[in-house]
Amino acid sequence: MSFRVQDHYFKKAKKDNFLARSVYKLEEIDQKFKVISQGETVLDLGYHPGSWIQYTSRKVGDSGHVVGIDIRDINKKLLNIKNVTVFEKDIFDVTDLSTLGVDKPFDTVVSDMAPNTTGIRSVDQQRSFNLIEQVFYHLPVFLKDGGNFVIKVFDGHEAQVFLKSQKSIFKEFHFLKPKSTRSVSKEFFVIGKGFKKNEVQ
Repeated sequence: MSFRVQDHYFKKAKKDNFLARSVYKLEEIDQKFKVISQGETVLDLGYHPGSWIQYTSRKVGDSGHVVGIDIRDINKKLLNIKNVTVFEKDIFDVTDLSTLGVDKPFDTVVSDMAPNTTGIRSVDQQRSFNLIEQVFYHLPVFLKDGGNFVIKVFDGHEAQVFLKSQKSIFKEFHFLKPKSTRSVSKEFFVIGKGFKKNEVQ
C-alpha cells in the first residue's frame, strides 16, 4: 500500500530538488546529533529513492564518499554525483567490504529501510523488526569502532525490547521521531553514537 501526501515537506523537497521528503528526517537527526561530518565515508542501506544520499554527499564533501545499497534497480539520477557509488544488491549478502569498493568499515551507517508493507500492522511490525535484527547483526561488518548509526524502526513491543538490549554497544543511544514524520506513522529513528565493536555479542 503506497500513497503520496503532498504536504509541506513534499512541496519543500520538490522546491529543494530532493528526491523524497524523507531527507528532512535525516537533516533533523544530523542537526540534533551530529552523525555525519565532512570527509567521512557513509553507507546508506536501502537508499531508494536517494534523498538521504543527496544529503550525505553534500555533508561529507569532495573528500568524503557515500555508498548506497538497495535491492531495487539503481536510481540513475544519483550516478552523476561524483562522491557517490550505488549498488543493486542485498545488503545481507555483503560479507566482504571489497565488494563495495572499500577496504575498511564506514564512519557512519544510515538506514531508512522499510519492508514492503501490507497495511496489516502486526505483519508490518514483524517484517520491520526482522530487518532491524539483520542490520544490527551485520553492523560489525559495516561500521567502524567508534562510528555512528541511524536506523528507522516501526514501533512495537518486540522492537523496543530488542533495542534496549543493544544500547550497550554504543556510547550514546537516542530515540527520535522527526518533525517531518507523518502524525499517523508508527516509525521513529534510533541514533547510536560511538559504536563499541568489541562489545557486540
